[in-house]
Formats: sequence, structure tokens, C-alpha cells
Amino acid sequence: MKKLKLAVLPGDGIGQEVTLSAIPVFDALHIPVEIVFGEIGWEYWKQEGNVVPARTWELIKSSDATLLGAVTSKPEREAINELPIHLRASPPKYVSPVIQLRQQLDLYANVRPCFNVKGEGEEFNFTVIRENTEGLYSGFDFYPLSDSLKSVISDNPHWRNVPNDEISCSLRIQSKHGLQRLFKFGFQLAEQKKYHRVTFADKPNVLRKSSAFARELFESVAKDYPHIEADILNIDAVALWMVRRPYEFGVIVAENMFGDILSDLGAGVMGGLGFAPSANIGEKGCYFEPVHGSAPRVQPNCANPSAMFLTIALLLDQFGYHQASGQIKQAIKNVIKSGRHLTYDLGGDASTQTMANFIINLVELK
Repeated sequence: MKKLKLAVLPGDGIGQEVTLSAIPVFDALHIPVEIVFGEIGWEYWKQEGNVVPARTWELIKSSDATLLGAVTSKPEREAINELPIHLRASPPKYVSPVIQLRQQLDLYANVRPCFNVKGEGEEFNFTVIRENTEGLYSGFDFYPLSDSLKSVISDNPHWRNVPNDEISCSLRIQSKHGLQRLFKFGFQLAEQKKYHRVTFADKPNVLRKSSAFARELFESVAKDYPHIEADILNIDAVALWMVRRPYEFGVIVAENMFGDILSDLGAGVMGGLGFAPSANIGEKGCYFEPVHGSAPRVQPNCANPSAMFLTIALLLDQFGYHQASGQIKQAIKNVIKSGRHLTYDLGGDASTQTMANFIINLVELK
């Protein structure tokens, strides 16, 4: 296979530690890869007022895939206060780097697999697919309300006389195109991974109009996959049964916010964010990142690197290195089973680097 060009963006906090500790696994697996490091994150906001510098976009666009460590995001007030003084009078708009990557590259499918990495209890293996570009996180978030938005809700007497500066509003935007490609992606992944079931998690008993719109599209796509069980459940019910009976699920698809919540719950079912990988896939690109974020409260060199290794496994799967991907997953299972060289979240006292080295050693023994 041709050499992969990877843009590696360590980012902030523990992102730098887990990225640098896990990168040697490519050599251990003899994967032909060209790694080019790039700049992203909070430090570049504080220096330049830009969390994704133009030079980083150029790197991303010239690469086959991007591996992101983690980035810090802060509320608007804190973000402005940390800008260089000369930018504070007329501050640039802060937009989270991950939202920029997902929306500008149109990476509509956020793929978050969950499996029994610890080997405890019944086996389970399911994947949450979160829509990445629309839904409640699509950026239509308002305060105070404009007169045009206020006119939309003024038919309801409860809101009619409330001043515009005493109301906030977020819109859940969903398109036919966006939902159809999400659902098709979910069923195609189910076929590829031999999952028996695709579940659409939404809230049709409350969000009746938008959910009915999505339901018809889901059912239409499901007709093309009659051999796969397809069902629609309330998100709260899905959350309950993910905890109680995770082995019953295959693929779970959801809009942006609901998928965000369910995927973090899936990480908890696995054993914590230290095991949670993700892939962001579109028609023209992809990037990969652990779910855990920059975790500023975690002490230096203490973070569990497993999520980054499993993220690299997803990247390898995407480019056809299925055996290598499986070797990483098995190595992590073996580390957990051995009870040795574990980080604090797993009851041990190993450093990030120590646990990462042990995982890489087990990969090399294969």
C-alpha cells in the first residue's frame, strides 16, 4: 500500500502526551506512514486569535487523514480574556476547533465504537454514529432574540410578552440530505461489521415534527436493508438499555447532541473515557481523535493512552489495515487482563508513557 500522509495535531493538555506516546505504534506495526506535525488549539488562540491557523488547514488538506490529540475550548468570556491585548478591543469569533474541522471538511459521521475491552461480564460490541454537522450543534444559537425569531414564538401566549433580552434560543436544524447520508452510513457500517441491528435514537414523542421528518427518512433507507433489524427508540430508553443490555445493540444513529450524549455513555459502559476512540468521516476526508478532550485537571503523564491507541486502530481500519487494527485492540485487552502497567484510572500507578510502551511491546510480539 502507498505511504499514508498523516497530519498529526497533538493539541492541548493530555492530547500531547497520549499522541506522542502512541505514535511509535505505526513503526511497531510496520505501517508505511509519513507523519507531519501541525499546530492547533488553545495556545494558538492566545498567541494569534486563531485556534486553527491557516498553515494547519493547508497541512490537513494535503494529508490523507488527520490525527488529533485533544483541544481545549472555553466559554466566550474566558476566550476573549485570554486573547493578546491588541485583539481584545475587536475580538475574532471563537469557534471550537473540532466544530471547524467537522463542518468545514463536511465530516458528517462521528463513529464511536464501544466493546468489552475489559473482558468483564457479557460480551458486547456496538457503535454509536453521531451526526456531526447539523442538529442542535449546527451553530444556530441566539441571545438575545432577534425580532424575526421572536415573531416565530409569539403565537404562544407564554412567550409573547417576554422581552427579547430575557430569552435564548437554539435551533435543531436537520436536512433531508444530512439525515439520509447519516442513515445510509449506519446501515452500510452494520453490513460491514456484521451488526444485526440499526437503532435510530431520537425523541419522537416530544419533538414531534422534526422527529417525524427524520423517521420517514430512516424508514425509507431501512427498506434497502431488509436483512438488518431497524427500529426507532426514545433516546432516554436507549440510554437505559445501553447500560443494562449493551449486547443487544449493533449500530445506534442519532442527531448531533443526542449522539454526543450517547457516545459518552458508551464510553462509560466500556470503562471510561480513557478507552473511547472516535472517527470523523466524510465523503472527501477524515480525522480521528480520542473522545476524552484535553482533561486539564489530569496530572501530567498520568492519562490512560488506550483511547489514542484505539483511535489509531480506527484510522488503520479506515485505510484497510484491518489486521494491524485488530492487533492494537488485542494488545490493549491483554494489558488490562495482565493487571500490569496500568494508569491511575484503572487502579494502577503507571505513567502514560509506561502504559503506552507496554501496549507497543505487546503489539510487536504478535
